Amino acid sequence: MSEAVKPKIISRQFDTYLAMIENSVGSSIFKNLYIDRDGKKEDATKDGWFSCAFYVSSILVICKYIKEIHATVSSTVKDLKNSGWNEISEPVLGSIVVWKPGANTNGHYHLGFYIGDNMVISNDSLKKVPTKHDWLFGGAREVDMILWNPQILK
Repeated sequence: MSEAVKPKIISRQFDTYLAMIENSVGSSIFKNLYIDRDGKKEDATKDGWFSCAFYVSSILVICKYIKEIHATVSSTVKDLKNSGWNEISEPVLGSIVVWKPGANTNGHYHLGFYIGDNMVISNDSLKKVPTKHDWLFGGAREVDMILWNPQILK
C-alpha cells in the first residue's frame, strides 16, 4: 500500500495582511488602547479619536512586520524603519502612508494602509473606526512619507 501524499501548505502572509486591512473597515476593535499614566488608567486613543497608530501597528504586529503596538505615529514610524521599511516615492499595495498635519487635525500626523487604486484605509477620527477613502483626502492632506518593505512579500 502506498502512503497518501501530503499536500504542500505554504502561508500566504501578504494576502492575509491585505485581507486583514480590508476586513477591518468599520471595526471598533482598534478604538481603545489603555495605558497607566502616573498610576491612573487612561485611554491613550481617546475612545478612537487618536487610533490611527494603534490600528496600523496592531495589524503590522499580528503579521510580524514590526515589533510592537504603538499609540503614536512617530513611534510607529520608528519601529517601521527599524524593521526594514524604507521610504518610497509612490505607494504600492500594502505600503504605509504617513500624512502631514492638515486643517482641523490639531497638528497631528496620520497614517494608514495603501490598498491600490488611489485608496487607503485609515482610522477616521470622527467615526472612530477604520474607513476606506481617497489616499489624499480629496486634496485636504499632504503626504509626508510612504513606507514599504519588499521583504514582506517573501
